[in-house]
Amino acid sequence: MLSALSLLIVAHLVSGFELSSFGSALIAALVIGLANVTIGLILRIITFPLTIVTFGIFWFVINALMLQLAAVFVPGFHIRGFVPAFLGAVVLSLVNLFFRLVTSSRSPRPSDHHQ
Repeated sequence: MLSALSLLIVAHLVSGFELSSFGSALIAALVIGLANVTIGLILRIITFPLTIVTFGIFWFVINALMLQLAAVFVPGFHIRGFVPAFLGAVVLSLVNLFFRLVTSSRSPRPSDHHQ
């Protein structure tokens, strides 16, 4: 659900990155997740040396390609070119990082429990 919300935030911030509804965002999040654990994983392994040479920036290229791939299959999800896909990948990473920080700071830690 947070992934779908992240995609909607990106759609509001990045021109050319478009989602028509929350339902489309949910389906897109699922398709992106599936693409990342299959094709994305293979691409990351194959391009790992290039990722090291570019100090990790090439991972955004792979993420942009996974976003574009999902947009092909999900009705109501459109990306108008590689630049919006690349910017969307960068912004999506930042939004997901923010959500991880917020949700991890709210979860109880074992040391917070009184015995």
